[in-house]
Amino acid sequence: MFLDLSMPILVVDDAQTMVRIIRNLLKQLGFSEIDDASDGTTALTRLRNRKYGLVISDWNMQPMTGYELLQHVRSDENLWSTPFLMITAESKIKNVLAAKRAGVDNYIGKPFTIITLKTKIEAICFGNIGNDTVLVVR
Repeated sequence: MFLDLSMPILVVDDAQTMVRIIRNLLKQLGFSEIDDASDGTTALTRLRNRKYGLVISDWNMQPMTGYELLQHVRSDENLWSTPFLMITAESKIKNVLAAKRAGVDNYIGKPFTIITLKTKIEAICFGNIGNDTVLVVR
């Protein structure tokens, strides 16, 4: 199996520095179709206008958090199956469990490396479950 490097990815983070970092890491991995949004509200609009192969979202944003975005995505019949990777500095177990219950496909704590990002994306795309992987089967 191989990763579909042409799949469109939506990066959602209110910190433009973080968006640039994630975008650069994705480009290094070979992805070329990368859009971004600065909050959950903007991301939801983009998701309703284009089909994405993956959403990579920060947890802490305003006015709509990444967690709230995840809840909207999972409750929308047109979006519910969109793979969703949560990235956050909040590594509290209660947040990880809340995201898992809400239907996140995987979770990364900041800071992270390109290898971690690649491993998590592969786990989502191929259904591989590692020791530290949060993968919810729907």
